[in-house]
Amino acid sequence: MAIYAIGDIQGCARSLERLLALIRFDPSVDRLWCVGDLVNRGPDSLRVLRYLKQLGPSAQVVLGNHDLFLLAVAEGIVSLRSKDTIQDILAAADRTELLEWLRQQPLHHHEGAYFMVHAGLLPQWSIDDAGSLAREVERTLAGPESRPFLQALFHGLTPQWSASLTGYERLTAITRALTRLRTCTAAGALSGFSGSPNDAPHGHLPWFHIPHRRSSDHTILFGHWAALGLHIESNLLGLDSGCVWGRQLTAIRLEDRQVFQMEYADDRGRN
Repeated sequence: MAIYAIGDIQGCARSLERLLALIRFDPSVDRLWCVGDLVNRGPDSLRVLRYLKQLGPSAQVVLGNHDLFLLAVAEGIVSLRSKDTIQDILAAADRTELLEWLRQQPLHHHEGAYFMVHAGLLPQWSIDDAGSLAREVERTLAGPESRPFLQALFHGLTPQWSASLTGYERLTAITRALTRLRTCTAAGALSGFSGSPNDAPHGHLPWFHIPHRRSSDHTILFGHWAALGLHIESNLLGLDSGCVWGRQLTAIRLEDRQVFQMEYADDRGRN
C-alpha cells in the first residue's frame, strides 16, 4: 500500500488520469490524498469530481477555496466569473449528489505525523488547535447552517483571526486561514498576496517560515500557492505546481517522498 499526496487539480482531469497511470495507482490498495481546489479554471471539473467521489475511502480530500466557491455558486450566493469553468458540474444530471458529497468533505486531514490542509496554518495554532478549529467549520458546512455560513464567507466581514471571535465571523476567519493563507505577519495577520515568496509584502513571511510556528512538529501538506511551486522541506510538502497554469500536476509518495509529475493536458480525454 502507498499513499500519494497530490497537488491542486483544478479540473485538469486528463493530467490527473495520466499521473495516476504513471504511478500505477491501485485504489484497491493505495490511497490518494488531495490538497483541495479539485475544481475550476481547468477543462473538466465534472470528470474530476466524479472520479474522486467514486474512489470512496481510497480518496482523502480537503476543501480549497475554489471548491467552496462552487458550493456558493450552486446556492446562488455568488455568480460565475469569466474565468470559471464549473458550468459542467452545475448542469450535470448528478449535480445534487456531487455537491452533497463535496459539502461533506473536511477542511483538514490529520493522520500520524501528517496534517493536510489546502493553504496553511496560522503560526499561533498548534496542530490540535488547527484540527479543533477546522472541525467547527466542517460541522457547519455539512449541516443545516451551510447556506448562511457560505453567505457570510463570501459576503460578510473578513476579520483577522482572534480567539475571541464568535459566530460566522469566527468560522469565516478560520476558513480564510485554512483555504487562503500564503503570507502573514508574526501575529498571524493575513495578506492577499499571491506572488513569489521573495516579493512578499513588508512585514510578511510565508506562513511556514514564521519563527516559532507552533505546528512545526508535524509535516504539513498544502497547496494553493502556484507561484511557490513544488516546495519540499523536512516538515513541509507544498504541492501546487501550477498544472492549471500550463505547468505540472505533482504527486508525492509519502513513504519515500518520491516525486512524480505530469504535464498539463487539455484534451478532455482524447489521445
